[in-house]
Amino acid sequence: MKKVGLIIVNYNDSENTFNLAKSVEKYKVINKIVVVDNKSTDDSLKKLQELENRKIHIIESDLNRGYSSAINLGAKYLEEKLKDCYIIVSNTDIEIKDEEQIKTLLTSFDEPNVAAAMPKVYENGLVKYGWKLTSPDTDLLMSIPLISRLYKNNLKNYDPLYFEYSNLVDVIYGCFFVIDSNVLKDIGYMDENTFLYYEENILARKLKSVNKLSVINKEAEVTHIHNVSIGNSVTRLNKFKFYKKSQLYYEKNYNNANELQMFLFETFYYFGLIGLKVIKFLKGE
Repeated sequence: MKKVGLIIVNYNDSENTFNLAKSVEKYKVINKIVVVDNKSTDDSLKKLQELENRKIHIIESDLNRGYSSAINLGAKYLEEKLKDCYIIVSNTDIEIKDEEQIKTLLTSFDEPNVAAAMPKVYENGLVKYGWKLTSPDTDLLMSIPLISRLYKNNLKNYDPLYFEYSNLVDVIYGCFFVIDSNVLKDIGYMDENTFLYYEENILARKLKSVNKLSVINKEAEVTHIHNVSIGNSVTRLNKFKFYKKSQLYYEKNYNNANELQMFLFETFYYFGLIGLKVIKFLKGE
């Protein structure tokens, strides 16, 4: 079996990162752990350097270029050390019950053409199964607040009955997944033109372009303590900006949105931006 490497991307969340790295350090199925500190502004790097040993390596990014860039740094390091391998990517705020979850997840690659896999992700009392790729028109509908609130789940998510006969998903949840290093290299790694958000959709489009499959392994599971990594250090306004800028990039470069659709996406972005600034002003922030 191929060797296995784990990437943990940290930004100002050393406590969760430290706990996750220590909890999986003893897993024999994982050959190397690399923690990429995305230029934290607190004392994360100093704390994380205490983890450094033969199995755990710490990389300090020279700049915070975003989640995808950090994944690429870790992936290229693991390729150098492990060569052909499986690469697990994890947020800091992930809990893994035991080593069997990883072993089970890796059996996903026994199926032909599978390049990426995710476990069931427990989050806020719900189970996340990945989601469907949608057209620009559908994405525009989901940009309308009322429609998004009422119908987003139906438009984007799979019917639970779907997973009774299939494990294929368009988009795997980026908080915890595993990917074949050779395929990641073949598709040119993660696209570093987004800072946060839409990494998963872009990865899905890239994998489909080389006829590779993404799956969910329903026998493996992890828990995601949702939004710890981002929520502690990024304001609501900045998160909105990151999200919408990534959406605009994705729709234009990967989802074949036309000029009219792009105009509407940009219009929704600016209206949303004005609304958030008004709310911020009224709150005296």
